[in-house]
Amino acid sequence: MKISTNKQSGFTLVEIMIVVAIIGLLAAIAIPNFVKARTTAQVNACIANLKQLDGAAQQWALENKKSGTDTVSSALVTDYLKGNRVPTCPAGGNYNTAFTVSGAPTCTTGGAHTL
Repeated sequence: MKISTNKQSGFTLVEIMIVVAIIGLLAAIAIPNFVKARTTAQVNACIANLKQLDGAAQQWALENKKSGTDTVSSALVTDYLKGNRVPTCPAGGNYNTAFTVSGAPTCTTGGAHTL
């Protein structure tokens, strides 16, 4: 004699709710870290761009025999930058277009975006 059992397999509602809750908890932990990592990357990219601008200004001043008090504009240093263009700030700020040779370029976002 053959005994047949009708067993349905699947997940219960409680099991699905537990999995969704765990995924939500992990997302709540991870999302702020992603935002912080993005902000940190933007700040580091902005600082690297400022260093590139400062290096171009120093090279321009050296080749043109300028002193530390002379004003540098972005139009003067574009030949010393890669691609012959002033880089853009990844955080949405703007770089000042005129600064002295002895001074450092700055970004309008302020804060940690300085050399």
